[in-house]
Amino acid sequence: QVHLVETGGGLVQAGGSLRLSCAASGTIFRMNAMGWDRQAPGKQREMVATITSGGTTYYTDSVKGRFTISGDNAKNTVTLQMNSLKPEDAAVYYCRANVNRDWDNRSDYWGQGTQVTVSS
Repeated sequence: QVHLVETGGGLVQAGGSLRLSCAASGTIFRMNAMGWDRQAPGKQREMVATITSGGTTYYTDSVKGRFTISGDNAKNTVTLQMNSLKPEDAAVYYCRANVNRDWDNRSDYWGQGTQVTVSS
C-alpha cells in the first residue's frame, strides 16, 4: 500500500500565500508523478498541478503564474507553493501520486486532503 501525508493549508487572506507539502511512503517501486487536485463544495474535483519524475510540470489554467509545484524524487515528496491566492482557490486540496508498486502494478493514490480557505 502507498500512504500520502499532507501538511500545510489553512486560512489566508486574498493575495496571500500558502505552501502545501506531501510525502509518500509504502511500497513504491517507481514514482511516476505526483501532484495536487482540489475540490470545492458543489464542484467536481480538478487537477491543479502535476510534476512527473522527469520534472515536467502541468498546471490548470486558473493557477498558472501563481502556483509552483516542485518535487524531490529521492524523498518521494511534492510541494505546492501558492501565491496571490484568490477566494476561488478555496477548496480541499488532495495530494496525488501515480506509483508503480512493481513492474506490472501502477495505480493512483490520494491523501486525506487539507483545507485551504481564502478570505476576501
